[in-house]
Amino acid sequence: MTGESIIYFNKEWGENTTSADHVFEQLCRHNKVMWVNSIAMRNPNLGSAHDWGRIYKKVRKLLGGLRQMGPNAWLYQPFFIPLPFSKRAQTLNRRLLRWSLRRQARKLGMKNPQLWTFLPSAVYMIGELDESVVVYYCIDAWTKFVHLDGGSIAPLEDELIRKADVCFASAESILESLKARNPNTYLSRHGVDFEVFARASDPATVVPDDIARLPKPVIGFFGGLREHIDFDLLVAIARRHPEWSLVLLGLVQVNVDMLRALPNVHILGSRKYQELPAYCKGFDASIIPYLRNEFTEHVNPIKLRQYLCAGLPTIATAIPETLEYAHVASVCETHDEFIAAIEHELAADSPERRAARRETMRSESWEGKVAVVCERVMAAKEERQIKNQKSKIKSEK
Repeated sequence: MTGESIIYFNKEWGENTTSADHVFEQLCRHNKVMWVNSIAMRNPNLGSAHDWGRIYKKVRKLLGGLRQMGPNAWLYQPFFIPLPFSKRAQTLNRRLLRWSLRRQARKLGMKNPQLWTFLPSAVYMIGELDESVVVYYCIDAWTKFVHLDGGSIAPLEDELIRKADVCFASAESILESLKARNPNTYLSRHGVDFEVFARASDPATVVPDDIARLPKPVIGFFGGLREHIDFDLLVAIARRHPEWSLVLLGLVQVNVDMLRALPNVHILGSRKYQELPAYCKGFDASIIPYLRNEFTEHVNPIKLRQYLCAGLPTIATAIPETLEYAHVASVCETHDEFIAAIEHELAADSPERRAARRETMRSESWEGKVAVVCERVMAAKEERQIKNQKSKIKSEK
C-alpha cells in the first residue's frame, strides 16, 4: 500500500510501545499518516495524581499543534472534553474534532483519508472526515480491563465493529467476537522487530550495569506490572530459588510491596524500547507470569516473540496465545510447573538452542504482518467504492 493518507487514532504517543506503534512505523514508510493522540476511554479521576499528570501533559501538547515526527509522520493532540460516556460531551467533541481534523488534513493535503482506529472511543468520527475506508484494529479485549468501564465501552465498540469496513484482531479469541458482528474480520497476530531483538546475540551489545552486577542466573521480565500479573507466582519463584536474581522491568501500576521485601527481586522501572535487547542479553531466562482470567484469555503478548527473537529460554503461563508457541517455549499450567520449567530451561540452554529460537522468529517481522493487513484494507476500500457507486446509480434512477 503506497501513497495513501491515513488518520490514525491511538493511545498517547510516547507511552509504552505496543503493536500500534509498530504498525504506524510500517505505514509511514510509504504513506502519509497522522497519529491522533488518545481520545478518552474513561472519565478522569480528579483525585489521582497520575490522571492530573496526564491532563497537564495534554494541555502542554495542545500548545504545540501539529508536530511532524518524520518524512511521512505527524502527531496531533486534539482538544476534547474527557467524558467519553457523556452524550453532551460526545456531541461537542464530535464537532470540535471534526473541525480540527479536517483543518489538519487540509494542511497535509489529505483528501478522503483512510480512518484507522485502535480505540472504540473514536467511533463517533466515522462519517465525519470524508474517509475512504474505516479500519478497526483491535489489540485488546477493552471491556475486560479492570480500570475501564466495560459496560460503557461495549456499545461504542459494538457500533465501531459494525460500521468498520474491515476489522483486525490480534488474538484468536478476539477474532471470534468481532467476526460474529462483522464478517470482514481477520486475524493479525503481532510481529517482532527481528533486527532489533537479535542484537541480544551481538557481541557488541553491552549488558546494562544494573543487571550485569547481579548474581546469576538472572530471570527477566519486561512489561507493565499491572493487575493481570501473577504476583503470587513471582513471590514463589523468588522464595523457591533465593540464589536466582528476578529482574522486573516496566511501569509499576499496583502495590508490589510483597516483591520489594524479597532481596533477590529487582524492580528497576521502565526502560526505553531500544534498550530492551541489551537487557535481554543479560537475562538467562525470560518469563511471562500472567494470571489466567477473562482478560488474559484475550491477550497476545508481544514480549513472547521479542524474548524468542533474543534467543532466550521463555517460560509462560498457559493462555491461548502462548499455547500457539508451545513448540519453542515452555507453557505452564501451575506454579510448580512454571518453576520446574525455569529450572529445566536453564539446565538445557545452549548457544544452539538460542539460535534455533531466534530463527523461528525470522518470518514474524512487522513488515510482513502489516503488508498482509494493507492488502486487505485496500480490498475493503475498493469494495466500499463499488458499493458507493452502485448506491449512487440506484439513487439517480
